[in-house]
Amino acid sequence: MAFNLPNKDRLHRLGAQLGIDVDADYAQTVLDMLAPLVPEFRALDRLPNEPLPVHYPRAGGSRPEPRDNPWGAWWMRTDIQGAAQGKLAGLRLAIKDNVQIAGVPMMNGASLLEGFVPDGDATLVTRILDAGGHIVGKSVCEYFSFSGGSATSATGPVESPRNPGHTPGGSTTGSAALLAAGEVDLAIGADQAGSIRIPASFSGIVGLKPTYGLVPYTGVMGLDYTIDHVGPMARDVAGVALLLEVIAGEDGIDGRQRNVRVERYTEGLDQDVKGLRIGVVKESFGLPESHPGTDAAVRAAIDALRAAGAIVDEVSVPWHRHGFAIWSAIANEGTYHTLYGGQGAGHLTTGAYPLALMTALGGLRERANEMPHTLKIGMLLGAYVHQQYQGRYYAKAQNLRRRLRQAYDDALEGRDLLLMPTTPFPTLPIPPADAGVAAVIQHSWTMLANTSAFDLTGHPAISVPCGETDGKPVGLMLIGRHFDDALVLRAAAGHERLHAG
Repeated sequence: MAFNLPNKDRLHRLGAQLGIDVDADYAQTVLDMLAPLVPEFRALDRLPNEPLPVHYPRAGGSRPEPRDNPWGAWWMRTDIQGAAQGKLAGLRLAIKDNVQIAGVPMMNGASLLEGFVPDGDATLVTRILDAGGHIVGKSVCEYFSFSGGSATSATGPVESPRNPGHTPGGSTTGSAALLAAGEVDLAIGADQAGSIRIPASFSGIVGLKPTYGLVPYTGVMGLDYTIDHVGPMARDVAGVALLLEVIAGEDGIDGRQRNVRVERYTEGLDQDVKGLRIGVVKESFGLPESHPGTDAAVRAAIDALRAAGAIVDEVSVPWHRHGFAIWSAIANEGTYHTLYGGQGAGHLTTGAYPLALMTALGGLRERANEMPHTLKIGMLLGAYVHQQYQGRYYAKAQNLRRRLRQAYDDALEGRDLLLMPTTPFPTLPIPPADAGVAAVIQHSWTMLANTSAFDLTGHPAISVPCGETDGKPVGLMLIGRHFDDALVLRAAAGHERLHAG
């Protein structure tokens, strides 16, 4: 499609949208002034694009038969073999379906993206293959990854193998279910409000939201540039540490990465918890939505840590209770800008821009009614606060996130880690297909109180199993200083051994 300037009528309508008076004479003046730019834009069209590289052969992907997909967790099955040797040699991996794999259809849970096929590999995909990993498929996720439950994916709900009829936790539903079912060894998730840690908690597995920027987000579809995280999931801490060791580090593309510090995350996992100073965040317990069994299971794990020699005390972080409000202002308006202003690729940020994805989302406005209630309501709110209040709430929330980060940093003074329940309650039943708006929203958004804050502050946070309530897994969350992911993993491994014993 060759670049052309708008006609006078289009300029008049654009002016009305922007609050600029454009009469016929001024329209002609504008066109005269812009005419020299036409050959420059057309020259840009002729230059080759710079897609992300592809280093390993593959034969695309295929939809599994229902009998081979009992939990609804696979979107695509693949057989992409990496290097002959490496840290991940012989290990099967599932990749959340908001991550680009060249030649494999990517849907991100959304009917709007059906038929989209990326032309390049996300950085973390290349790193996994370089390390010998075997990518056996793309896992289902919620519609545009905008839900903590399992009620919005266009391919249907994903069911928990641990608790059939219940959600494995979202938005990385498929990766969690496949790990819980033993169908893969390791998996990738993405986290903007808890979408790695919520499914880890609900499914009884382990999931780490790394420090912001530690793992490059290049080639992953996000919600808001400032809260996007991608990270490892596994059945145990050692698996999470191994995968993080492979995917962490700067790639020279993702603008989220600044002063990244990488460590050998698999080292030191055999150390015990003795001497670790852990602050239990008072405000993370006893929430209006808290399940007493969840709080009790986490309290019992705290007693076990203390008995094993950890130095545990309670710390008050009043700003923790403001986390969700700050997150909501950023996430809803930020996602509105990403989808409606940046065609799913963001805007005013550095990084790799997926042109094919932007084209695929070009018809969003015409097909917006296909979106689930979570997206419709979130986008209506995002558009309203942006237009009515000129972005004031997004801007103020971005300012307040610094205060929230400082509150946790202050709590970490003299302590190694903070501790809290990952989610206030265990897994929920999946709503029926004809569920009303209220049921879908409650299922999707009510579990974010403890997880969402750390997508704002960027602290590393891991969820590890710590018991059950009503036969459902309970997750305990450990939070560390920025780029202290190794210590978070060490402590999680120590807790894991206590829990297993």
